[in-house]
Amino acid sequence: MIITGKKFSKPDLSRVINGDTTLATPDEAPEKVRLDHLLVERHPEYNRSSLQTFIKSGFVLVDGQVIKKPNAKFLPEASISLQLPEQTTPKPNLPIIYEDQNVLVLDKPQGLLSMAKGEYCAEPTLEDYGLLVHRLDRDTSGVVILAKNPETQKMLRKQFQDRKTHKTYNAIVVGHPKLPEAMIDLPIARNLKRPTTFQVSQNGKPSQTHYKIIRQTKHHNADYSLLELKPTTGRTHQLRVHLKYLGTPILGDSVYGESSTPKDLTPRLYLHARELEITIPDPENPTQKIRKTFTSPLPPDFSRLFINQLPND
Repeated sequence: MIITGKKFSKPDLSRVINGDTTLATPDEAPEKVRLDHLLVERHPEYNRSSLQTFIKSGFVLVDGQVIKKPNAKFLPEASISLQLPEQTTPKPNLPIIYEDQNVLVLDKPQGLLSMAKGEYCAEPTLEDYGLLVHRLDRDTSGVVILAKNPETQKMLRKQFQDRKTHKTYNAIVVGHPKLPEAMIDLPIARNLKRPTTFQVSQNGKPSQTHYKIIRQTKHHNADYSLLELKPTTGRTHQLRVHLKYLGTPILGDSVYGESSTPKDLTPRLYLHARELEITIPDPENPTQKIRKTFTSPLPPDFSRLFINQLPND
């Protein structure tokens, strides 16, 4: 008996089943890619972290729409534009303490950043004036030195690294230290619970600050002291951390102390870089070096607590 089957209605599939050929597949659709990854390819001048910040800040448009999610996915051919706003604050004219062909020494005002945070900054920084050698916190005022060429920058930086510079600060603190003069020798480490801050810790790096009481006063029934501070090490936030540990935080320190200031005082961090002693290239003889001390007078803000009590500059 011969059994015959029905004619197969799909001959192409039949040949695939028999192994005579393979079934043709349509072209695969391109995969979508994270927005931050696409930007890294298109803007290699910025790192991925900075580009993620730009996206979250609303500086990136995809097909004309603002996208604020770095992990949002789009086709590679999507129209993507990075639109960074122009600097909104003009570069201020800062008081010049000293200048020659190699260095520029400025009297930094309170509120000016030392360096840009990330790849983009919409406000002026010290880097707009010269090559950065050392930093002062945004809220610290006073003497800062910049280099005008890479050779001088390297020379000056090495002095800070080797602790061959001498720095003197003035600070107004809340309360009175127990001793009129002392060396604070307490190691400092990053506070893991608040990673942007630091604290005294036995596992920290060696840190020394010499302090001396210059004046003491009472204002609105609160005690204040004007201190001279001479750090022998340069840890981040060293002066602020050490003074907090003594129980006499710097006035106006919103991170390590009491941020509020009396209503008749200027709201600010009352910390001022008064003097910097450092060796610079001799402007008259390039083969020689000279030791210089640069000084910035105390800001008027400080005198309101110590009228007729401050030492002469």
